[in-house]
Amino acid sequence: MILVFGGTTEGRMAAQVLDEAGTPYFYSTYGHGQTLDLVHGTRLAGAMQVDDMASVCLDHDIRLIVDAAHPFAHRLHRNVVQLALEMGLPVIRYDRIYPPRDTRLVWCRDYADAICQLNARGINRLLALTGVNTIQQLKNYWMAHECWFRILKRTDSVDKAREAGFPADHLVYYQNDNTQQLLEQLRPEAILTKESGHSGGFDQKVAAAQRAGVPVFVVERPAYPQVQGVAVRHVDGPHGLRRAIEQLLPAFYPLHSGLTTGTCATAAAIAATHRLVTGEAPDRVPVILPDGETIHVAVTYGEDYASVIKDAGDDPDVTDGLEIRAHVEWSDDFEICGGEGVGRFTLPGFDYPPGEAAINRTPRQMLRDNVHEAVRITISVPQGREIARRTFNPRLGIEGGISIIGESGIVKPYSEEAFVQSIGKCMQVAVASGTTRVVINSGAKSESYLRAYYPDLPPQAFVQYGNYVGQTLRFATQLGITQVTLGVMLGKAVKLAAGNLDTHSRVATMDKEFIAQMLAEAGCDINLSDITLARELWDKIPADRLQTFAQVVIGHCLEHCAQLLPHGTLTILLIDNNGTIYRL
Repeated sequence: MILVFGGTTEGRMAAQVLDEAGTPYFYSTYGHGQTLDLVHGTRLAGAMQVDDMASVCLDHDIRLIVDAAHPFAHRLHRNVVQLALEMGLPVIRYDRIYPPRDTRLVWCRDYADAICQLNARGINRLLALTGVNTIQQLKNYWMAHECWFRILKRTDSVDKAREAGFPADHLVYYQNDNTQQLLEQLRPEAILTKESGHSGGFDQKVAAAQRAGVPVFVVERPAYPQVQGVAVRHVDGPHGLRRAIEQLLPAFYPLHSGLTTGTCATAAAIAATHRLVTGEAPDRVPVILPDGETIHVAVTYGEDYASVIKDAGDDPDVTDGLEIRAHVEWSDDFEICGGEGVGRFTLPGFDYPPGEAAINRTPRQMLRDNVHEAVRITISVPQGREIARRTFNPRLGIEGGISIIGESGIVKPYSEEAFVQSIGKCMQVAVASGTTRVVINSGAKSESYLRAYYPDLPPQAFVQYGNYVGQTLRFATQLGITQVTLGVMLGKAVKLAAGNLDTHSRVATMDKEFIAQMLAEAGCDINLSDITLARELWDKIPADRLQTFAQVVIGHCLEHCAQLLPHGTLTILLIDNNGTIYRL
């Protein structure tokens, strides 16, 4: 069993990651303030000292602790580490992603140091964005200077401010990141904030102040406690959290995640570059994934290369166990090349033109984000040519080896039954959230566009269907959901338009004859002989016919999908490669 200490954005994400397992766990918060829908978790609320934590661990056979609490909850962090020491438990610290420290900001060790630095620089009008719990710690400052505190507009927060003696007329309230508005309204001489990371809105606060020409004072986040005998694994994102749990408590997840070929290639390139620059050969290297989080990947070395063994987890992948190598040499510029066993594009329609190595856009960007030297990176896969014969590459016009691919950097395995069950549970959570609309989508990329399209819907309103469009709509009908939006990208849309309610490639393939029929309906005369992927159509259809074509595709999708939601209204949004959304 796992015990999570949450109450933060990271805590909410940790709950989502744990819910994927379908295994019970416990989620603890100081109070009841965080709105949270747990699918398999049990909520615990109330402050706990070490003895209280130990009782929970003993009563529920806790084997692993996930500390996803706020970075400034230093007392809780100390208690967690003490608990781990006394009970011999491993700890995963789920921290935030932090930007590099900007030397233009005034960095303060703690709140006492912040008061000293504010006074030393003669700041008399301050906007404090540090939260209600810091009012008491900053009392020596605001008693002598004009100061406003931005707090949450909640009864408990207002009561805390009143108990500290802070004047009510100098309280301002958080509303949709209103930093810019408050700067214009109050005209402070400086702002004070905490090093709260990306999820804490740190970047937005600093940017607003810099636009207004207002100095920024920042209280540094406290270091996480280090105690001999306590093993703490640090992660800063959902993928790293899941992989850490899989390693520390293998039985928690019935199926384990793996790494994409893109992540393997990137890790090998990082290691080879590090050895080239420093002469050192670490056995693990940090890799920044496309979502910004960092994971650590095991590497090995040959005479003039570094390599990673592809781990597909429990996903049935023919590339599992392949050795992926990176050879790095100095160059006048940054270059990415494909070597032995990496295929080459022979047809148009991919991220890169014919003749280029089949290293897709996301892995190339990962290499750029992780390797910062002027080097030539050559990726090779010794068994790639042989393995490629067992993939779709020959059919797609990729010859000579495998592709280096991956959108997220991580492979998350699901059995069909487990994945469909998880969709049903997510739909139940969506209903429980009280949302007026449920937005179903194929994955992270389409969901990001749809969240921007529906900014006022809660996170629980967005449910990923993967390939199981039909089953997801049936769940909506069973649960009495009456307003559903189906977001779909063109690759799945052309299959759906042809009546394939399961769009997996093993069930449905792109039907060029049917696509030609839809193009004719839209008044488009296009040669499809060199089309290998449906998304190529976006570049081939004349701009003045795109809307018409999109409406034709959506119309055919509605023919097959609307009947599965007989008592509700289905809206279908077609999303192009750049996030443009089409609708009827």
